[in-house]
Amino acid sequence: MTMPHHALEITLTRPLTPAELHTAARVLPLAANNDATRLMALVHAKSPGRAARRLRHRLGERLPVDVITTHYPDTAGRVLLNVAFPPAVHAAIRHAVGQAGQSPGLFLNRSLERALARHASEEADRLDRAVGELLAHTTSAHLLTALGRALSRYPGAAQP
Repeated sequence: MTMPHHALEITLTRPLTPAELHTAARVLPLAANNDATRLMALVHAKSPGRAARRLRHRLGERLPVDVITTHYPDTAGRVLLNVAFPPAVHAAIRHAVGQAGQSPGLFLNRSLERALARHASEEADRLDRAVGELLAHTTSAHLLTALGRALSRYPGAAQP
């Protein structure tokens, strides 16, 4: 039985120098984005979690790794996050987990879901206010026309 390769994305805390990228690429083949703040790697492992741990073990001391994620979602549409927390954050999480009576994974999963929902709600509220401000000075037909023109000019704009 062969082990699969897992596509992992590495987010860095700062851009890499060409020398740092060259040194790291000697340990594991990497592809960098244009400003060397994100890298892609294929890692041979039984599971995405093992692949992320293996990658962090091999490159974590060499690079300023912030977050490692699976590049493709799993069958449930989820992406694995591998984050190395500083000791103080680890202690705070352990304390919160003890109070919540949950496993660390479940606690972090629910905390992240709440934060993402809060962000989505705040973004929707911000957009509602902005549209309301625009509609105070124009008609909805003119606003829709302008929005259509803007979207056709910037097809690479942030998509949901």
